[in-house]
Amino acid sequence: MAEQPASKKPRGRPKSQFSDLSGGTIQALDRGISLLVTLSKEGELSLTDLALSVGMPPSTAHRMLSTLQKHGFVELDAASQQWAVGLEAFRVGSSYLERTNLVDSARAVMRDLAQQSGETTNLAIADNGDVVFISQIESHKPIRAFFLPGTRGFMHASGIGKALLANFSRAEVEKILQKKGCPEFTAKTITTPSALFAELEIIKQRGWALDDEERFLGMQCIAAPIYNSFSEAIAGVSVSGPTVSFLNNSIAEIGHRVKQAAAKITDSIGGVTPKR
Repeated sequence: MAEQPASKKPRGRPKSQFSDLSGGTIQALDRGISLLVTLSKEGELSLTDLALSVGMPPSTAHRMLSTLQKHGFVELDAASQQWAVGLEAFRVGSSYLERTNLVDSARAVMRDLAQQSGETTNLAIADNGDVVFISQIESHKPIRAFFLPGTRGFMHASGIGKALLANFSRAEVEKILQKKGCPEFTAKTITTPSALFAELEIIKQRGWALDDEERFLGMQCIAAPIYNSFSEAIAGVSVSGPTVSFLNNSIAEIGHRVKQAAAKITDSIGGVTPKR
């Protein structure tokens, strides 16, 4: 039997991995993510090698890299002309680790706080102008606060929401208010930006926030912010329960305990509480 000739290695760029994309995806975004993933695996690559790795024309790869560079997701070494993952990609990626580590680290502190106060403790973050509850230790009392993980709420009518807003810049708060407004839920809800900014200043100075029946009549919440390693408020912890459980002379004491709990959680995730 005659020997079969060896198959020839295909020439040119490898087949693009984007040729079979479904109509439900955004091709430019897929390509940009592919560049980031490849850089994360390889470390540093030239434009030519990177384009070949993902099956993309160098001109297209360069445009996408330039866009990613503008936002800090990739960096170019001018001397070696090598591309690498940028600092912003690290910060975005580390937010996932912070969130998952946050829930685990906060659990024991929240449990202690619930035992001390006898009320429900909550953990929440800000997302797209809302406060989103991600963890809870329930009280065993028949009347108690309850928020399923994933529950969203308005920040201006939430203890944790206001604790976070107090740490945002005025421009960030105004942007949220322009999007969400200040809807009234009870007669005690803050419904004007001027009143909200005045209270946020007080919250910032004392380190904890009070939701005084501003979302639900008969329910109060005392909250404090949790910080990351950049001293940015990324979450909040709170004690929530019926108003009758929060006697006026105990609110400041509970606020101090919640503030201490937030500081413990901040320390446990490697965060830094800013000095006032």
